Amino acid sequence: MTAFTVLATNASAQSARDIRGPTPLLAIENEPPARLIVDPPLAEPLAQGRVFIQYRTENLRIVPVFGKGALDVSPRIGHIHVTVDESTWHFVDASGETLILVGLSPGPHKVLIELADPTHRVMSSETLKFIVPATPPTSRSNVETPSR
Repeated sequence: MTAFTVLATNASAQSARDIRGPTPLLAIENEPPARLIVDPPLAEPLAQGRVFIQYRTENLRIVPVFGKGALDVSPRIGHIHVTVDESTWHFVDASGETLILVGLSPGPHKVLIELADPTHRVMSSETLKFIVPATPPTSRSNVETPSR
């Protein structure tokens, strides 16, 4: 039989729980409120007219599970609602991945991201304001043709 010992190599190293949160396999008593953290759009794609928005949550896992029965799941689960430019409609995302918006016209835009429970009750929200730059048209006349 072999003994297994875990040695910490760095006193400041964060544990898996510090980074990922509590295990989804055990219920959590008195869960703290869910929190939504949203970064500004990534600069490089934005300069090309594409909007990439990264986000994360605390005290809630983003999963595609909906309905009243899912309110009893612990650790807490939910999804996000995304509204672009104060539209009268929104879309739901339950992937937990980077949001990608394309086709927005050049100019100022506003995106509302709401953290919602499985019954679509909003628990937290963040609004991003940004400008999609006018992208110069691609011109083949600026490209040198190799000589033969």
